[in-house]
Amino acid sequence: MTIATTNPATGEVERTFDPLPEPEIDRRVGRAADAFRSYRRTGMDERARWMNAAADILDAERDRAAALLTREMGKTITAARAEAAKCAAACRYYAEHAAGFLADRPADAEAVGAARAYVRYQPLGPVLAVMPWNFPLWQVIRFAAPGLMAGNAGLLKHASNVPQTALFLEELFRRAGFPEGVFQTLLIGSGQVERVLRDPRVRAVTLTGGEPAGRSVASVAADELKPSVLELGGSDPFVVTASADVPRAAEAAATSRCLNNGQSCISAKRFIVVEDVADEFEQAFVERMRALTVGDPMDESTDVGPLVSEQGRSDVEDLVADAVKQGATVLCGGARPPGKGWYYPPTVVAGVTPDMRMYHEEVFGPVASLFRVRDLDEAIDLANAIGFGLGSNAWTDDPRERERLVDDMEAGQVFINGTTTSYPQLPFGGVKRSGYGRELSREGARAFCNVKTVWIGHGAESAESDAPTE
Repeated sequence: MTIATTNPATGEVERTFDPLPEPEIDRRVGRAADAFRSYRRTGMDERARWMNAAADILDAERDRAAALLTREMGKTITAARAEAAKCAAACRYYAEHAAGFLADRPADAEAVGAARAYVRYQPLGPVLAVMPWNFPLWQVIRFAAPGLMAGNAGLLKHASNVPQTALFLEELFRRAGFPEGVFQTLLIGSGQVERVLRDPRVRAVTLTGGEPAGRSVASVAADELKPSVLELGGSDPFVVTASADVPRAAEAAATSRCLNNGQSCISAKRFIVVEDVADEFEQAFVERMRALTVGDPMDESTDVGPLVSEQGRSDVEDLVADAVKQGATVLCGGARPPGKGWYYPPTVVAGVTPDMRMYHEEVFGPVASLFRVRDLDEAIDLANAIGFGLGSNAWTDDPRERERLVDDMEAGQVFINGTTTSYPQLPFGGVKRSGYGRELSREGARAFCNVKTVWIGHGAESAESDAPTE
């Protein structure tokens, strides 16, 4: 198992790290448990001050953070800066709103025969976060900002190819003022995750990643009776109806498919177009995909950088080759460029059928599957035909079509006339094989809380008021 920064633009290993030895893992888990016992009693105002300080650091050191992301996973420097800015905004959002999200919620006391009844949200304890490499800052912040504001402690097991970003995150929260041990990075391999999760001092787990990792973590969490939140893969549909603004839809389609060099779970991957506008959409979409600039991710003019690893590129190539072998047509792209780095061009594949792997599997690279359908009914059936259900996009100017799509698309999110994006203000998560639970918004703040019922009988309040005080 290697923990290392390997630059995807060159294929060169820039820095390696030793995994933590077992005694140090134990020490850090213990430190998280100890920190939680006192941290959970800190006030919301104090937590908010620290969280706002983290946002200030992210803004002040945006270029430093962005350079780390680009070197470690190949994200374009422009996208990396935007990711750091988004993280700062999310920290400020939870600093401002967490107190309201987690305030005691009154219940109908009379209905339950009580003088008072309410719900209190209390933190569970240290939460293990198993995070992926594709949005190395954002994936962590969207757990950490609400989780820390709720009073939990965080233990980060980040992807092994982004160790410097993982260490930057630990440093970020420490410098912001959070008590020692409240947020720690564990430089460990995937084989050590089960051991940490089974530790009784760890109270819950959240994972963003692939299905095999999700199944493994979920099974251990279930065996230990610990809460878990899973955000797994996606192969999001992008439906274009006959009423849509086709040029706008085509432009958004190319942007979505090549976001993060095509390595985003919520990027549209399957483009399902009603026959009446299929020719127009195909021409515009292919033109826009061809026009994207592939190159050095540190260059401000680059649209698409390299894939994260040699294996990642090979996986994409295998899926395209399988489709072509069985009769699909490549409309643009489809072949790796010469030279160093793990680059792959924006690619559109037409004629994909259920016999092809690409039909069912997530393509984690800038490759789009293009489908033609007769009408809206067929479009919705095709959108729901596979096991994923993370996000979905649809383009229509017909209100009745919009309501059908909102109701019938089997996904955690439906975006109409816009590309799927995660926002701190909206819940994020999937259904079916894309996982369960929700991050972000009010739901994310409460994800790792004990939802405690409080029932106070008649007479108790007056007895409390008469009790002696020191």
